[in-house]
Amino acid sequence: MRGLTNKRVLITGGASGIGAATVARFIQEGAHVAILDRDAEGCTRIQRSLSLPSAIVADVSDHAELQSAFTAILGDLGGLDVVINNAGISIRHNFLDITPEEWNRVLAVNLTGVFYVAQTAARHMMKHAGGVILNMASTNGIVGHPCYADYNATKAGVIELTKSMALELAPKVRVNAVAPGYVLTPMQRAEYTDEMLEAVNQKIPLRRHAQPEEIAGLFAFLASDDAAYLTGQVYVIDGGETAGGLASR
Repeated sequence: MRGLTNKRVLITGGASGIGAATVARFIQEGAHVAILDRDAEGCTRIQRSLSLPSAIVADVSDHAELQSAFTAILGDLGGLDVVINNAGISIRHNFLDITPEEWNRVLAVNLTGVFYVAQTAARHMMKHAGGVILNMASTNGIVGHPCYADYNATKAGVIELTKSMALELAPKVRVNAVAPGYVLTPMQRAEYTDEMLEAVNQKIPLRRHAQPEEIAGLFAFLASDDAAYLTGQVYVIDGGETAGGLASR
């Protein structure tokens, strides 16, 4: 991609799954990458394996902790050009069984945390040379999915937050969202049996889950100069899953 060499990039939730794949992709593009993740062991592992300049252990839903983490990351990177707002959690449960504690936790990480990271990054970018903020949404924020009402609500919120940010921060900061369908991540694998995975594959036109590296490639494109005229949009990457409303079955 054009324009990613020497870019200073922060990826939240970068210790595993899509986040880790995105870290590797941006390093391949010549960027300087820092991660922020609440998984201390994961941070240590990926920092050592990829020689990252910064890997900060922090919870995106804790505002004070996040501010301290940003100060450290800005010091380590010397600035910030791109933020991949990827950190998120999900809990598979029926709507009637969601507890107040579970609801609050999912919203705190997936929506409030995205807001905290985006606002903190945007304040820095608006004072300096601008930049790109990419938020992790989901097809769950576009169509209904059973057993994830709280998660779905947060991803719909991320989509509207993205569009509002894009309007207010233009032309200095570009803001887009990526909305994957089913991706074979450790989080997905932990929640689904082999039979459940195959049932999902059969309703996706491409007959498979996405690989984390494929989502990382979309993030790299949207952050690059090749996407310089793209802002305020949601880019679905789902193997055709939602093209015919199949996700609602």
